[in-house]
Amino acid sequence: MADKVMEALNAAAANLQNLQLKAGFMEGATYPDGTPVPMVAAVNEYGDPARNQPPRSFFRNAIAEHEAEWHDDIGRGIADGRPVDEVLNAVGEVIVGDIVQSISTLMDPPLSPRTIQARRDRKVLRNMSTKPLVDTKVMIRAVTHEVGEMQGGSE
Repeated sequence: MADKVMEALNAAAANLQNLQLKAGFMEGATYPDGTPVPMVAAVNEYGDPARNQPPRSFFRNAIAEHEAEWHDDIGRGIADGRPVDEVLNAVGEVIVGDIVQSISTLMDPPLSPRTIQARRDRKVLRNMSTKPLVDTKVMIRAVTHEVGEMQGGSE
């Protein structure tokens, strides 16, 4: 019996060493004009002092609030004997939901009066909202996850 348990644990460990879960904004996601969504998300997350744009840390907020839960969920799934890729995909869906929720609820720092006016004055995609991060909804709809083989390099 103990041998079978050890075999199962060793198999799970081998799978974990070969798989990775990525969540956020994947390469290839773009706005209609071709602007990469990951670039826009990074500028929103960290700000752009040259353009007087403050950071709006939706991604780091989601991690700070939920990271321990994600680790626990992975641990429970593996302990229950579920296939590792299934566990990582399930947790990936949770992470996507947590990032979307963080984007949806972030209100500080508020948009500048100039940004609000620009949203209201434009001819295409006019927006009366004062909510940061959801102007066109492209970024919030682009949050996704993927599970795949571990890749070399600094990913």
